[in-house]
Parts: sequence; structure tokens; C-alpha cells
Amino acid sequence: MRTLVVYCHPNPTSLVAAARDRALAGLEAAGHEVRLCDLYADGFDPAMTAAERRTHAEPCIAPELQRYADDLRWAEALVLVYPTWWSGQPAMLKGWIDRVWVAGIAWELPEGANRLRPLLRNVRRIVAITTHGSPKYLNALEGEAGKRTMTRSIRAMCSPLTRTTWCAIYGLDTCTATKRARWLDRVERTMRRL
Repeated sequence: MRTLVVYCHPNPTSLVAAARDRALAGLEAAGHEVRLCDLYADGFDPAMTAAERRTHAEPCIAPELQRYADDLRWAEALVLVYPTWWSGQPAMLKGWIDRVWVAGIAWELPEGANRLRPLLRNVRRIVAITTHGSPKYLNALEGEAGKRTMTRSIRAMCSPLTRTTWCAIYGLDTCTATKRARWLDRVERTMRRL
């Protein structure tokens, strides 16, 4: 399967970086064709410009973002590896979604229609690999906005048969090294079974 891994964390020695490495190892062991997008290493600019916003409903993308759009069109699976901050994706990853998942790439609104038509029907699997500092019950009380973004918004722009997987560790602020190691093992197993 052609798999796009989008990694978003500023610290190259973080647990999220270790999860990225284990995800890549699992994907490669399973024989998937993989492309890695490291938003921080790329120096990705998450801020949408006023000009981009004015043309948001028109099918166009900023030239510096074309390679990200090409990767999305290429992918059959999308793996997002990131920390959950303030109940959602980091600004860098949210900016990637805002700026790359645009008209003509992720969706279109045909003349006279009142519903978006998804364009990323090539994507049939989405996996989020993420960390949460707080416990699961607190995330549930907060509504798990990051999970909803993946399962409701992003998924809606893909194939109607797209399956999602949520691979998260909760309570990271107080968990043991053993729990972290078990989660990393789970990340790799999940990617081997993709």
C-alpha cells in the first residue's frame, strides 16, 4: 500500500519521534511503499495567507504546497504522527490540513450543489498515532476534538470505505517507562497490520 506518513513534532528525541520510527519500521516490514513528510524539518508554514483564504473555495493551491498535494493524491493510506496539544492537533499539523486539504485537492463543490464532493478517494486508511498528557477520561469529557477532526472531517474527504485507527497513549505526563514501551510496540504492530 502507498502510505504517506505525516510527522509533526519539534523535538527529534521525543516519544512522538520514537513512535514515528516504530511506525516506519512496521510499515517497511510489511512491505508498504512509504513517503515521510516531516513538517518541522520541512519548515512548513502553517499560516494561511489572506490571498489563500480569499480563494479557498476555488480549485487552487499555493505553488509551495504542490508537493504536499501530490503526496496526498499518491497515498492509499495516511498516517498522522503527532502529540495532542490543547485537545487537538498542533498548529503546524492543523495548518497543513487548512492549507493543503483545499478545493481541487481534497474536495470540490460542483455548480449548484450544496454538498462537498470528496476528491481523495484514493485514501482508504487513516491512522492517527498520538500522545495525550491527560488521562483518557479527561479527553472523553473534553470531546476528543483531535479524534473528531480525523474521523469526521478528514475521513469525509476520502473514500467512503475509508477505515480509521486511533493509536493513542493517554496519561503520558504520569505514565511509566513500561507503559511507553508497550505503546511503542503497539504502534509498530498496528503498522505491520495496516
